[in-house]
Amino acid sequence: MNYRLLKNLFSVVPTRFKQLQLSAIVILLAILLSVFTKWISPAQTAKPVVLNLLMTAPDAQPWKEGLVKRFEEKNPGIRINIIEGPNATNLLEDLYTSAFILGDSPYDLVNMDVIWTPKFAAAGWLMDLTDRMTAKELAAFSSWDVEGGRYEGRLYRIPMRSDVGILYYRKDLLEEGGFAPPKTFADLIAISQSLKQQNKVNWGYLWQGRQYEGLVAMFVEVLHGFGGFWIDPKTLEVGLDRPETLEAIAFLKQTMQAGISPPGVTTYQEEETRRIFQSGQAAFLRSWPYVWPLANAPDSPIQGKIAIEPMVSASGENGGACLGGWGLGISKSTRYPQEAWKAIQYFTSEEAQRQFVLKAGFVPSRRSLFTDPQIVAKYPHYPQLLKVLEKAVLRPPIAQYAQASDILQRYLSAALTNRLSGEKAMKQAAQETRRLLGKS
Repeated sequence: MNYRLLKNLFSVVPTRFKQLQLSAIVILLAILLSVFTKWISPAQTAKPVVLNLLMTAPDAQPWKEGLVKRFEEKNPGIRINIIEGPNATNLLEDLYTSAFILGDSPYDLVNMDVIWTPKFAAAGWLMDLTDRMTAKELAAFSSWDVEGGRYEGRLYRIPMRSDVGILYYRKDLLEEGGFAPPKTFADLIAISQSLKQQNKVNWGYLWQGRQYEGLVAMFVEVLHGFGGFWIDPKTLEVGLDRPETLEAIAFLKQTMQAGISPPGVTTYQEEETRRIFQSGQAAFLRSWPYVWPLANAPDSPIQGKIAIEPMVSASGENGGACLGGWGLGISKSTRYPQEAWKAIQYFTSEEAQRQFVLKAGFVPSRRSLFTDPQIVAKYPHYPQLLKVLEKAVLRPPIAQYAQASDILQRYLSAALTNRLSGEKAMKQAAQETRRLLGKS
């Protein structure tokens, strides 16, 4: 406002009112300026909230290019800062754990492998999300993926993408030989032996036998298929020294003894088995959904020649598929819980997951997307993949999961490499696990 004009205006006002009138106008102008600054142009004065999220480096790029960009367009007041970590889930878990133990984690959102949920929740590092979603909202997700986000009945993780163990097979070779897809362990061995005798393949069945978490994921499927169990999370009963566990170990050893599986299978992880299968040397492969697009790439020798089934079982038992997958939680130490929840709502939405699946090829956690026309046009095996997911088996959701897994890995590897008999190895594994759980 022009000061000279203001002075001339007040020259006609009695002197005793001038100071009062000027004060009132100054106050009014200050109020108007404050309102204008706060409500008319907040973008010029307010800094956006920044949410930190740690994930493996390979996952970061599709997130940045798609999910994060679209979220920030819809939510201009929130920014997602992706921190790229090592391409190894155990190292990523160590980074999260170290940050939480130090007491002031820099992470607002927590990107979790399904097996981390109980550990992080039991330690008090996660916000309880139970009351943030209704039963109807949760029903849109795969029930097993939702269950993988619970600890002691409370929800701490919303599933972002699923993952599940799959039995791949060469449908062309089975059709040529007149074989139906195997349903039992006996079928798997018989078909493998026949195709090998006909020199159709070098190997019948490939699985992950190295001492690492992948060995456990593979084994829980075989164990479930024989009617056994590892740890009952409700009672903490341990089933490793039961007859069903010894049958599961005997089956895996039989595949090596019969020449169905390579003698080096006890040193293989996922990629070793995939490369052998994709080169056309094997009839069956136990692995994860990531294999499908690679095996069907234009330069793949087995393009268009594979199909999938749930893992087989013993006669009269049900096959199981080990549940993997990733989900999002909220750090209990975050200063921005509402913004973090808004981000989770978007990242786990049907819209975001559809775009993510089409762009990056991951498996959705929302049931509707397995039959979505756009997705099925690109990935025709997804309806069958949903059937596999419905037979999912959870690794025990206990706070001491990492230690229990280490015990099983060590003794199972010893049994499969003949350093210990199956009976002795599992007896010792069961004893150590019971001591870990306070059940000895």
